[in-house]
Amino acid sequence: MDNESLNEKTMEDVHTKEIDLVNRDPKHINDDVVKVDFEDVIAEPAGTYSFDGVWKASFTTFTVTKYWCYRLLTALVGIPLALIWGIFFAILSFLHIWAVVPCVKSYLIEIHCVSRVYSICVHTFCDPLFEAMGKCLSSIRIRTSKEV
Repeated sequence: MDNESLNEKTMEDVHTKEIDLVNRDPKHINDDVVKVDFEDVIAEPAGTYSFDGVWKASFTTFTVTKYWCYRLLTALVGIPLALIWGIFFAILSFLHIWAVVPCVKSYLIEIHCVSRVYSICVHTFCDPLFEAMGKCLSSIRIRTSKEV
């Protein structure tokens, strides 16, 4: 009985595991994505400065707008896209498990059989032919000489 409850607990943990709310990219899959901050987009060269208040307000406006637009978009579109991606990867996993791997295994089994038949045909028909041709042509000698 303890073994069954342990198996059920293990199956439940896969779907209800705790997620890290601080480090939301633990496998670093978005390290190559462009991280856009204010300094990456807007910069004033030396000698062409705006008022300090305008610069601070621009920074705050950019940062807050980017932050809240991202949050709003993820709230509106994140859940439906998570559903779509979940369905997509479920279908992809299903196809890989139930279609791709069996097809590849079947192909490998069939190609092994075909390779044996091919090998028998080569050894039966081609080997004697090329061996005979080799014996016939083995007595040919070529000499080269240089004329002046």
